[in-house]
Amino acid sequence: MLNKLRAGDKYGQYGYIFIAPFFAVLAVFTLFPMFYTLWLSFNSWDGGTVAPKFVGFDNFTELLKDSTFRQCLANTVIIWLGNVIPQMIFAIGLASILTDRKAQIKAAGFFRAIFYLPNLVTMASVGLLFYYILDWQAGSLNMLLMKLNVLSEPFYWLQDVTATRGAISFTLWWMWFGYSMIIFMAGIKAIPDDLYEAADVDGANRWQTFRHITIPGIKGSIMYNIVTSVIGGLTIFDIPYVLTNGVGAPLDKAYTLVMYMYNMTIKNMNYGYGATIYAGMFVIVVICVAITFKLLDKNLANN
Repeated sequence: MLNKLRAGDKYGQYGYIFIAPFFAVLAVFTLFPMFYTLWLSFNSWDGGTVAPKFVGFDNFTELLKDSTFRQCLANTVIIWLGNVIPQMIFAIGLASILTDRKAQIKAAGFFRAIFYLPNLVTMASVGLLFYYILDWQAGSLNMLLMKLNVLSEPFYWLQDVTATRGAISFTLWWMWFGYSMIIFMAGIKAIPDDLYEAADVDGANRWQTFRHITIPGIKGSIMYNIVTSVIGGLTIFDIPYVLTNGVGAPLDKAYTLVMYMYNMTIKNMNYGYGATIYAGMFVIVVICVAITFKLLDKNLANN
């Protein structure tokens, strides 16, 4: 018996060989850049041959006084809210319909694939697509609305604050609601059929079943989707960058945190302050995720 245990321990050691590549990649491409960026945030460096100069907390002091950083944070939150609210509503609604045990939609697999399809396209490509759709001169949207006599002349979609923010939010919603729907569908299918059968026996209608069985049953899926949406929403870059040509126009109202960090680091060659912006974003994301997780856990537990 003792020899078998020793043999098991010996063979178990080979498991470390198989997981070693993962931790090596994690260390090289995630942990090292993270800690290097944190170290760089305490320095002043233009990315040249001159060594970084240690400046202590000067960059963080400047960040706290930076009105552009606060404006970018506000822009990011507004754009994210315009995306995540309809995204969750549509995703949960469609997931409930496509997994309905009574309706048993025959083309559920087809619709699931169609709704998920936009998520397979790169964000830069989708941003470029909507950029040409919203172009005021040759954009298909203006042409369609003018042909339907909705507009009498071309509208500058990407020069209007509300329209630009709305276009970014809509594009993000269009890309990601299918992904969220898939997650919710998996959560709904994991709910035991016995609960729905008991609800039918008790005479519960569709809304009561949805509220008291489906929603509590997909608690984990809701928490996962919203938490990942918070992380992704606060790091929006591709879509607003492409739609505004990297300047966040009009009036910097589409200028997001990651765009600010990118421009400060790559265009202005201020790597130290760019790293500080990243550190500030990291703290904000951690705080928002912690608050979101706590509120969701409390609200779903009460329900």
